[in-house]
Amino acid sequence: MIVTVNGTKKEVNGPIKLQDLLVANEKKKYQAAKVNNRIRELGYILNNDAEVEFLDLTDSDACRIYQSTLRYLIVMTAKELYPNCRIIFNYSISRSIFATITNLNRPFTKKDLGAIEERLKAIIEADMPIIRKTITKDEALALYEKQGYIDKVKILKYRPEETVHIYECGDYKNYMFGYMLPSTGYINEYILRLYTPGFLIQYPRAETGGKIPKFEDAPVFTNALREANNWGNIIEASYISQMNNLVESKEALEFINVCETKHNNMLAELGENIKKAIDDIKLIAVAGPSSSGKTTFTNRLRIELMSRGIKPLMISIDDYYLGMDKAPKDEHGKPDLEHIDALDRELFNEHMYRLIQGEEVTLPHFNFETSSREVGKTVKLGKNQPIMIEGIHALNDELTPSIPSHQKYRIYIAPQAQLHIDDQNPISISDIRLIRRMVRDHNYRNYDCEKTLAIWPSVRRGEFRWIYPHQEKADYVFNSELTYELCVMKKYALPLLEKIDSASPHYITANRLIKFLKYFKDIKDRWVPCNSLLREFIGDSIFYTDDLD
Repeated sequence: MIVTVNGTKKEVNGPIKLQDLLVANEKKKYQAAKVNNRIRELGYILNNDAEVEFLDLTDSDACRIYQSTLRYLIVMTAKELYPNCRIIFNYSISRSIFATITNLNRPFTKKDLGAIEERLKAIIEADMPIIRKTITKDEALALYEKQGYIDKVKILKYRPEETVHIYECGDYKNYMFGYMLPSTGYINEYILRLYTPGFLIQYPRAETGGKIPKFEDAPVFTNALREANNWGNIIEASYISQMNNLVESKEALEFINVCETKHNNMLAELGENIKKAIDDIKLIAVAGPSSSGKTTFTNRLRIELMSRGIKPLMISIDDYYLGMDKAPKDEHGKPDLEHIDALDRELFNEHMYRLIQGEEVTLPHFNFETSSREVGKTVKLGKNQPIMIEGIHALNDELTPSIPSHQKYRIYIAPQAQLHIDDQNPISISDIRLIRRMVRDHNYRNYDCEKTLAIWPSVRRGEFRWIYPHQEKADYVFNSELTYELCVMKKYALPLLEKIDSASPHYITANRLIKFLKYFKDIKDRWVPCNSLLREFIGDSIFYTDDLD
């Protein structure tokens, strides 16, 4: 049969494993392959002609496989050392995974981490095969009950298929809701870092060229994640099975109201904080990554402040775009509209300064249809009237260097969810935002799902460059996650994802999202309040209605 490998045609005798197409010095260079546009493990057997593209750690899907395998081995190691332990993973700071090990009848210590590192190293050096098997759902239930994985038992109840994939390494069996590497010896780069009350797992990332990112502590972000974890414990809805139980128990409406109350409380706290310092605050800056709900949030915050006698002047950073022809070029030679130099920084800073000094200013208005700047409205600040801006560069001091730091109140907004399929499989925060954006783009921008998936890698690159480096400057972190939201979004997102053909370059991502979305029970969207941040994505928001009669 004819197999095209990384662009070169080869005639081979089939059937043949993907890893056997590689020469000896390439065996552990790659983590997976695209076969006729489907992600396949290296142990996959080719039976017919195929287009094969091998993937290394500069590819995000290959990194996910690497990360899944590393988590699998850490659980395997921990259970071998501490058979009765419970290990839970969460996405954490500095692009790492945070692990907690409980049921030790004592705190987790540096000595424990050393024992895990030593045993993990031995398992990796042994290069033990990791074998994929298919078993019945009943067999999986018996296996997980024997291992004490009650969280896995609970989620299997909602699996529509009657079979389950597991991976076997020696005597250990488990499943990490993702593809795996063919043997333990493929894991060659990782860092385990003690981080009370558990430890951080650092691993190679595609956006850093397949290298482990430099560790950067982030106290503000860490605290936000800790509060998110506490919140999930308070409402007992950190797991899909817990949420589904609330729906089945007819407590969904109460579930919604509790989550919305959290947002109301945070807004009230923000309003009180700003009111107390209003004599000093001249600029309220709101920033966050794509699909964090910034637009609805700024509207709700404006109303919260108005209820306290504060009427902020809303100014759009977008009106200071220079235009496509003057924007910096990206690595592909195309206009980079996310770059800070795509804005007229000098004019923006001048206008903010003059307004704060009490002057009258005529603002610009950027016409995106003609890609040109027009004359906007003339404004002047009143007494104790702050300016409010929102955008990806809002927390970047390069945008407003003439305004003293103590006159700025910086707000970082993002969904800081700590949700899980099971203990060992956290749901990616960026996947939650991608689902939000996909639904919103379809509803309001007439984008098909594939267009959103196509631009998402570029959006993520912009976030790493322009947003995340400034999040630690925030005076307040607004957690925009609504724990119930995927129960509502499922009915919108699944049909869009299921339409994507297997020949599409975006089928891989679509299939990955479908795999966990299918587990959620539906919640009626008519129960979502009209001023909810979720309405920004599913529609019928009170802030975007023409029905004013």
